Amino acid sequence: MLPLQLQPESHIPLYLQIRDQLRAMVHSGELRPGDRIPASRELAQHLRVHRTTVANAYAELESDGLIQGHVGRGTFIREEPSFPGHNGKANGLGNGSSTPAFAPPALAPANGQVRWETLFADERGEEALSRLTPTVPPGAISFIVARPAAEFFPIDKLSTCVQSALKNDGPRILQLGSSDGYAPLKRVVAEMLKGEDIKVRDDQILITSGCQQALDLLSKAFLRPGDSVILENPTYPGALAVFSAARVRCLGVNVRTESSDSAGAGMDLEALETTLVQNRVKLIVVTPDFQSPTGTTMPVSARKRLLELATRHQVPVVEDHIYASLYFRGEPLPSLKSLDRSGIVIHIDSFSKVAFPGLRVGWCVAPEKVIDRLRLVKQYTDLHTDQLAQATVAEFVQQGFFEKHLKAMRRVYARRLEVLLASLKRYMPEGVQWTQPQGGMCLWVTLPPGYDASELSVHARERGVLFSPGRYFYVQVPRPNAFRLGFAGVEEKKIARGIEILGEELRMEMRRRQRGNGRGSARPYETRMALV
Repeated sequence: MLPLQLQPESHIPLYLQIRDQLRAMVHSGELRPGDRIPASRELAQHLRVHRTTVANAYAELESDGLIQGHVGRGTFIREEPSFPGHNGKANGLGNGSSTPAFAPPALAPANGQVRWETLFADERGEEALSRLTPTVPPGAISFIVARPAAEFFPIDKLSTCVQSALKNDGPRILQLGSSDGYAPLKRVVAEMLKGEDIKVRDDQILITSGCQQALDLLSKAFLRPGDSVILENPTYPGALAVFSAARVRCLGVNVRTESSDSAGAGMDLEALETTLVQNRVKLIVVTPDFQSPTGTTMPVSARKRLLELATRHQVPVVEDHIYASLYFRGEPLPSLKSLDRSGIVIHIDSFSKVAFPGLRVGWCVAPEKVIDRLRLVKQYTDLHTDQLAQATVAEFVQQGFFEKHLKAMRRVYARRLEVLLASLKRYMPEGVQWTQPQGGMCLWVTLPPGYDASELSVHARERGVLFSPGRYFYVQVPRPNAFRLGFAGVEEKKIARGIEILGEELRMEMRRRQRGNGRGSARPYETRMALV
């Protein structure tokens, strides 16, 4: 039997301990390609854990390409295993530590080949991004990603814009460009921002390859190892990955998903104030509108209070505005940048959620000194953002296609959200709760206490339904009973069917619990779930 040693008292879930120790054994050569590993039931009995705990570990290892199951034969180490998850924080919680919980020794393999994974200097510690962009099996219903519906991409109009851009400015577009962006696009962005009551000059705009690059540039420009950054908890995993890679302290401030009291939804401002008082913080990163993963929106009063706190403590606020234009009813709330009177907000946005994520065109708005610094950082990162993509997007906006496309997508996504909410109400058993977003691309589901979303994801995947367990989104103190549903890219019939399947799986689990408790089980299911 495999010599695995579990630590039940650790904050690292047991299935992650199993996963990481098996990875370490492959790294060290203790397990070789072609070796058979125990069946999940057999290993679970040996380790005295629930079978689902081992099944969760095996599912992640198989997703990584490290193991492969064969019907009737068993599960084996793959002949050419890969190691996408060899990185720092085995728990995936973004606690600022870069030390693996079960680090493999850097031993030379018997065949003399280089084990590249032992030489990598940057152990990023976050697998969430790769986990949230998986290959979806044919026929599966995937709620994993929050991205546009590709079937509505206006390919013909975009092709017209490409041809027009090349005809009008081809030689300049195909040459190296300015690090701060293609001038015509910067003018387009400035005009768009003007419509949002944000007045900016050309030297206050930097064109980026999406919001992810903007976060990376800000990290490089502002932060040193050991600095502290405040993030929403739960938060966008891409932000967590960027700041964890920079070796900074990620301080999570809880996101309130209810709005029944005067505090409203969004970042808990009392907790924010306490965190600012107790720590020397360099940046606050927040998504006020339709926050991912929860879908919550911060009310205007809370936005003003946030700016007051940031100004008093002299901590810049990074406003991720990427979902704000996807409001489904009423008027959009004023952005933090439009409310900013102290010049303390750095505003980042992108076309990725509202139009074409593959073009990778976004922007950052900040005081001139900040943009100057970001421009220098960008020069040694990628010189400049793809100019053909910038010129194409500029044409798309100038010809009026973007506004029409955005309005059409609001209608499509609003209808999909309606179907999702109706399906949750119809199929989810009592005790399950979910947020009620008014826009964006995702919502947050909370299971009754004692249930584990990762376990549900294993059973749902077997029936062709995929979603993102909540643990990928937490900075600290994860809630295992929460998960995100991305709805924008899923057809309405599939949304209804997918939620029906999730509801069926939950109801079956509830019945199993009732039967188990009725027999006087020595270890009730609630206790077993705590070990997962």
